[in-house]
Amino acid sequence: GVESSERLGRRRWVIERTMSWLTGYRRLNHRYECHPRNYLAFLGLAAALCCYKRLLRLTT
Repeated sequence: GVESSERLGRRRWVIERTMSWLTGYRRLNHRYECHPRNYLAFLGLAAALCCYKRLLRLTT
């Protein structure tokens, strides 16, 4: 079925926030990499850095 607009909005906010964090990395924002696997590697690195920074804030 279709989710209520309230639940859908919460999920969308998480996605929008995550995309905002990832576009803060210049290398991902301008797509300097020619090969998709290099781009995906930097995307994974940026995601790991976002998680690391979040964990640091939660533990301090």
